[in-house]
Amino acid sequence: MHQVWPLPGRPIDDRDDGALEELYRYPLDAADRWLAVNFVSSLDGGIEVDGRSAGLSTPADRRVFALGHDLADVVLLGSGTALAEDYPGLRPDARAADRRRRHGLSPAPPLAVVTSGSLPADATSLVDVLVPSIVVTSAAAPAEQQEAWRAAGAQVLLAGDEAVDLPTALARLADDGYRRIDCEGGPGLVGTLLHDDLVDELRLSIAPMAVAGRAGRVATSAEPLDAPRGFEVASLLVDDDGTLLVRYVRAGLRR
Repeated sequence: MHQVWPLPGRPIDDRDDGALEELYRYPLDAADRWLAVNFVSSLDGGIEVDGRSAGLSTPADRRVFALGHDLADVVLLGSGTALAEDYPGLRPDARAADRRRRHGLSPAPPLAVVTSGSLPADATSLVDVLVPSIVVTSAAAPAEQQEAWRAAGAQVLLAGDEAVDLPTALARLADDGYRRIDCEGGPGLVGTLLHDDLVDELRLSIAPMAVAGRAGRVATSAEPLDAPRGFEVASLLVDDDGTLLVRYVRAGLRR
């Protein structure tokens, strides 16, 4: 792996955790909270093979993807992605546990799953966890469903009356100490986060393969944004296998 930007460039070997941690840390000196979106994409813009992201992931992508949750206070994802990917809770291995200790983080970050109310109470993201998950929903979610989530061991965070109010939800997460937020999809959630100007950083791994077809994209919404959101390149790494690892930070934010 080689760092192309920022200059001067330098090689980064498999043992150089310090260099990658410095690039992929959450800079709370730049903001009260920091939300980073993590995605892997094909070179022609697809984010899935047979409905899942695993077919695109490369060793370099997996290495930086792990940094996203290893250095986070909480992992945010939409219920559709949680179900499609059968997301379990995070269980840090020895290397990740050491990384979290060195950065003063809790032993494991919880999942925060955003749902309109349809998330099953027996979803893997709620029952196969080391620490209790957080269900982010609105007051319109049926009371019996909320009770089922709680009975499954989850915390229920209500934000919004008829639909989930993400700015309020993120503010409440930050108030509870979850200030480093790693968003791992899906596209609909990322589209809403972009619409609400809540994305501070977009971490994109571009795999050296094309998929064509009707594969989804990183962010989707019913309508285009009122105006494109500007981002600046914060770092660019190139792996020996051709994977590009790009970090984009929202224009105007210091990193």
